[in-house]
Amino acid sequence: MNNIIDNWKKELLNKNFRIAAIIVPIFIVLTMVVFTRFLNFIELRPGIVLPDPLLQLFNPIDLSWFTFVLMYGSLIVGLISLAPYPKAFIAALISYAVMIYIRIPAMWSIPLEAPATILPLIDPMVSDVGVGRLMTKDLFFSGHTATIQIIFLSSVNSKWRKVFLILTIMVAVCVLVQHVHYTVDVIAAPFFGFGAYHIGKKITNKIF
Repeated sequence: MNNIIDNWKKELLNKNFRIAAIIVPIFIVLTMVVFTRFLNFIELRPGIVLPDPLLQLFNPIDLSWFTFVLMYGSLIVGLISLAPYPKAFIAALISYAVMIYIRIPAMWSIPLEAPATILPLIDPMVSDVGVGRLMTKDLFFSGHTATIQIIFLSSVNSKWRKVFLILTIMVAVCVLVQHVHYTVDVIAAPFFGFGAYHIGKKITNKIF
């Protein structure tokens, strides 16, 4: 704990870092407000149902609570693991925001209905606290997968990187098993996540 505090104190001596440490969390909150309103729009908009040969091979299994624990447990552990590395911590937040702003035009330009066999993912953080309704159309691309991937890419410690790589794969498998996403949503997510991370890293490098 003392090491974490010392690292943050050291970085906060840098004026640019101090500004970023204040602005970035506020920007994340504003981003989520914007994204919440966008999700409400997406949910009410008609879309198309895609044929998905992979999902046709098996019946869906409800893994909502397992996915919820896996997802938010990964986020909490991920942020804790990044805490000793202030710059990496801020870079991860920026990369996440970039990913959200990539998802918005991606979902807007590709209007989709949920897979016909979907078992809706019960996510209390999104459904109850966020948009206030059950969401099924936030499809292309998989935000759950891309979010954990960003933590994986942001990890400084090699052991944690391995853990979060495994967790990224597990989350991707879970949303497919439950038919929450089309296969293309999950396949595309790592490419967008990778791009968001590198854009976030470039932004961070310019700030610091």
